[in-house]
Amino acid sequence: MARKRSILAPDWWDYTTLEDDVLNDAASLSLEDMLAMSRDGFEVKFYDTMEDFYLAEALEYITAWRQATADNPVGICGPIGPTEQLPLVARLVNALELDLQHAHFWGMDEWCIRGKEVDTAHPLSFEKADRQLCFNRIHTHLQMPEENLHFPKADVKVYVESWQGVRCAVMQGGQGDIKHWAFNDPVKREGVYADEPPAPAEYRKFSTRVVDLHPVTVMQNARTSDGGVVTGVPTQAITVGPVQTWQAEKVSIWQAGTHDNPFGMRLTTLMIGKRIADTAVPMSLLADHPNVQFNFYRGGIGTCRVERH
Repeated sequence: MARKRSILAPDWWDYTTLEDDVLNDAASLSLEDMLAMSRDGFEVKFYDTMEDFYLAEALEYITAWRQATADNPVGICGPIGPTEQLPLVARLVNALELDLQHAHFWGMDEWCIRGKEVDTAHPLSFEKADRQLCFNRIHTHLQMPEENLHFPKADVKVYVESWQGVRCAVMQGGQGDIKHWAFNDPVKREGVYADEPPAPAEYRKFSTRVVDLHPVTVMQNARTSDGGVVTGVPTQAITVGPVQTWQAEKVSIWQAGTHDNPFGMRLTTLMIGKRIADTAVPMSLLADHPNVQFNFYRGGIGTCRVERH
């Protein structure tokens, strides 16, 4: 039976091409059902306050970096979205006098325009945000060496090589409207993927690369970062790939209810909990990662009931 066509962007794959029974099951999940999706290798956690939520996210940086030694360099891969944890990370490093000499950091993504990564002069630059919100706020004598900061470039060779010989304790991320982590979006419905999206095993082979962004992702970033000015958001980006994701010992996804919606948060929880992997929902591929944690702000989970406003 042929797959459904997307109702969001007909020339692309996305979650609207799934069978209705999966979508309906996801929409019906209660908070208790979501917690019950936890299993070996997948943990669902709720936080009752925003302060607890973002402090817990920031502490993952500290826990990772405290393990780093000259013989055992350790790093974390982190997102821009959410960003509220980043100033807390700097404050904790300074308060604890945590020397980051042997610690590492990988940025998840960067915008790409005409085949070249944007520089930090671009107002939407992810590297700029990481530096301004976190790394420039750390006391000079505690800062990690510049060579331990790894930001993806359009020529991905150096970034990919930086994952060798350094242990990534945790990869953090958010979840977008199109159900991606980083910018691992669904692919276009063309060529060999005209009738079926790539198989999970094929998608898992994707490394850090330049990607075309799903229209929903472009719209979302316009809404969250550019006041809705869609024409100001690049349509390509460089993103950390599944290959690097599976090098991370843990994948920790942080969902405050400000990026994806109540239905989307339920859908990926259901698919990972039940090990339903489909590349039209890239986040669902984490069903096969050995250590995934979904972190939710309880007040942001919402419901899938019809409401009039």
